[in-house]
Amino acid sequence: MTLFCSPTCAYSHRARIVLFEKGIAADIEYIDVNQPPEDLIALNPHGNTPTMVDRDLVLYDSRIIMEYLDERFPHPPLHPMDPVSRARARMLVHRIDQDWYQLLDEIERSADKKNVKARKLLRESLIAAAPAFATKPYFLSDEFSLVDCTLAPLLWRLPALGIDLSKQAEAIKVYAQRLFDRDAFQASLSEQERDLTSFVEPLTA
Repeated sequence: MTLFCSPTCAYSHRARIVLFEKGIAADIEYIDVNQPPEDLIALNPHGNTPTMVDRDLVLYDSRIIMEYLDERFPHPPLHPMDPVSRARARMLVHRIDQDWYQLLDEIERSADKKNVKARKLLRESLIAAAPAFATKPYFLSDEFSLVDCTLAPLLWRLPALGIDLSKQAEAIKVYAQRLFDRDAFQASLSEQERDLTSFVEPLTA
């Protein structure tokens, strides 16, 4: 099994977190997304990341990769077992992608990440959701899940994007630190991601 990924892309990062949470033996190949290698292009004509190869199977959507890994390696489970809870978790990941990752993408596509409007919207949306981060040890759950794997890369990047959260969002800081302290999260970080920032101090206002 091989995971082709960018060392800085949040979508690649969340797939790596799943790999390490499950202790999956896989080769991680970091690539330059602006110059994808020919072997990746042969597998995935788009050349985008993450792309995962498992024998004859090629996947190149982070959500599909994460769910595949969870089903292929069921222990520890990162999705609820019952259909209703699983569907709710999938909807949460969908909402995070739609509401927050789209803004992250917009900021990162901007020159020097100076998209003031997108940064403001992301900050305000997170602060508005702060009470949800305080209800359970993990995001709306007692157990660590794919939802948390999705949120962790986004939260790790906030200070590097110049997004500071107010004291009203203290619950997000506590939640994020709980994720960042996990061994799998620390193992998942590329060298570039380790250099991004320290989360704790920049997120306090």
